[in-house]
Formats: sequence, C-alpha cells, structure tokens
Amino acid sequence: MTYKPHSDFVALYDLYTGPRSVAAELAIRKGEATAHDPLLISTGSDLVLFPGDGRPPVVESFRHSTRGFKELTAVSHLGTAMAWLVEMQETGLEDWRGWAERFIAQSRQVRGINRLDYWTNEVHVAAWKGLEQKIVDVVDYACRVTEDYLVAGLADPSRLTFSRLRDDILEPVENNTVPVPFNDVMVATFALTFLDIAHRILTWLKDLDLDWQRLMAMICGSSGRPTAGLTWATNSTCHMLWRASGKALQPERLLIAPHAPGLNLDMLKDGADLTELERTYRGLWCKTRVTAEIGAKMFDGFPAFVPDISAAPIITSETTTLSEMPRLKHPDDRLTAITRLRLVMEDPRQLLSNSVSEFTIDELCDKGLNSAAITIPGFTNVVYPDAN
Repeated sequence: MTYKPHSDFVALYDLYTGPRSVAAELAIRKGEATAHDPLLISTGSDLVLFPGDGRPPVVESFRHSTRGFKELTAVSHLGTAMAWLVEMQETGLEDWRGWAERFIAQSRQVRGINRLDYWTNEVHVAAWKGLEQKIVDVVDYACRVTEDYLVAGLADPSRLTFSRLRDDILEPVENNTVPVPFNDVMVATFALTFLDIAHRILTWLKDLDLDWQRLMAMICGSSGRPTAGLTWATNSTCHMLWRASGKALQPERLLIAPHAPGLNLDMLKDGADLTELERTYRGLWCKTRVTAEIGAKMFDGFPAFVPDISAAPIITSETTTLSEMPRLKHPDDRLTAITRLRLVMEDPRQLLSNSVSEFTIDELCDKGLNSAAITIPGFTNVVYPDAN
C-alpha cells in the first residue's frame, strides 16, 4: 500500500512551512518593515545596492568585466596549467602534447603585446599606477618559464613529472634559469588581481557612506566552485564588507544564500522588475533572520550561537596539516602565502581568491586605501628579471 500522509496533517504542516504559512506571513511583514533600510546584494561578479525607499539600485562590478582581470589571471593560471599537463602526461593521455603546443604558442603571442604602454594606456588600472613596468617583467618572466619548461618537456617527457615540476619550476633551489620560484609568480599575480578588486570595491563602499548598523547584506548565487564560499571564513566578500564597515557590520546581518534568485547586470539593463526582485531579497533576508531571532527568544538561558570571524591558525615550519586558512604573518611570509595557494586548491570550500584576499584587504584598510603604500606578497620585495 502506497503511503500518503493524511491531508489534515499536511494542512497543519503547511500552516507553518507552506507558501502561505505563518512563517511566510511574518517574513513578508518583516520585509515591508525594512523598506527604508539599505540592502546590499553580492553576486558572483557584482555588488548591487538597493538604497531603500524605492530608490533605484547602484552597481559596482568586481570580476570578469574589470580591467586587467583576465590578463593577470591568465598568467596566474600558467602554474596550474603546467601541473594539468603533467597530470595528463603521467596518466598516459597523449593529448598533453597538443595542449602544450597551444600554451607555448599563446604564451609567445602574449609576450609580443606585453609592453609598458599596454598596461599603462590599455589596461590602465588605478591601483597598479607605478607598478606597470614590474608587471611587464612578471608577465614576461612567467611566460618564458612556462614556454621553456613545456618545450623541454615535449623533447623529453621525463621532465614532465610532479617532482621535476616542483624542483625545476615551482620551488627551485639555486637555479639560474629560474631565479624566482613560480610559486611567487602565482602569489604575486593573484595578489595584484585582487588588489584592484579590493581597492575599487572598498573605495565604492566608502563613497556610499552606508549605515552599517541598518544594512541588510546577502551573498547570492554561486561564486567559483559550487562548493566554495558558503561560510564567512571561506568567502572573501565577507571580510571585505566587514573591514569596509570599520568592523561595524554584525556577522548575523550578512547572509550567504547560494540558492537565492540570480541577479546580473543584464537584468538591471533590460528593465527587469527590480521592485519585485528587491521585495524577494528583502523577504528572504527577513525570513532567515526571523528564525534566528525567535530562536534566541525561545531558548534564552541556554548557550547562544556567536559566529567566530577571527579564528585563523598561524603556521610554522613544523606544521604538516591544516583544516582552516592560516593567517599571513607579514608580506614576505612565503611559507604561509604558498600554503594558502595549496589550501584553496585542496579545500573545496575555498574560493581561489582567498589565497590572497584577507591580507590585501587588511593592508588597504590599514593604509587608508592607498594602494601605493601596501606591500604585495610575491611582488614588492621580489626581484624579477628585466623583460628587456
């Protein structure tokens, strides 16, 4: 006999959890009560502020549509690209040869246009002002090292092993042909990319002059891997908003909602019903918060939940394993910087940007958003060969 709950039980169940339930009703009423409060929505690529009182949203983009993002990220990826080709070669996939040739050819194309005027006039990123010539050097060096390694690997596949990749390229010791470990290249290019993002977003947020005590904030949709960025500690946007607020933003007012409705710039440009969308987001935020607020009142007297946003281990040369992202002690802390690269790849919870985000955000906030004053790991105090 097929089981089916009695309709009276279903009706009782729906009174609390259904689409027209008491919970839904309370969320709607709470949402209406917040109509005057600012609502900040972070998507995988943009920040959208609904100022409240029916005023139109304002937007700042921080990923794929930004200047220099794809240029430096492409160079960051060369280190992992070499590792992917090694994996293919070691597992007997002959396709690696074709891919290696494509990377060599494209790397040479990039070196052909990697000139100072390209970075100063075409890319023209404010946060990189004065750093452009060194960026030229880093890009040229990264491309040349990648080309040389893959050319040698095509001639002698025994060089395409992970032990050789580590010893010859990623972390070489006293190797005149690879004077700067490629691990530093990856740290530097990731950090430079995030420096621009953080500088623009923090400046934008400062200019908005938000009331952080009233702000309703929500991170919606996926960002990076489907498993990543689902907690405060694994989502760099959380730390950025907290520091932008002068540490005034309460963690409970920032929600991460990967299954919330999507929002993108095309919707804003194409005349989507933004009023209804804003109402939906306010309702979701309030429905989530009201459960926590009522829980605190129901169980007053029992231990309370308090989010910990400051816990981060400090590692030493004796550390062998980690379960959380370690804190960078200073800009030249290579052990931690490169360990963070490893962790963001191994831990499915992490966004790749987390490898450099926290330190970059703190440096900018501590130095008044003056990007020229900060020290960039893997870059500022590392000497790269002159591209000329």
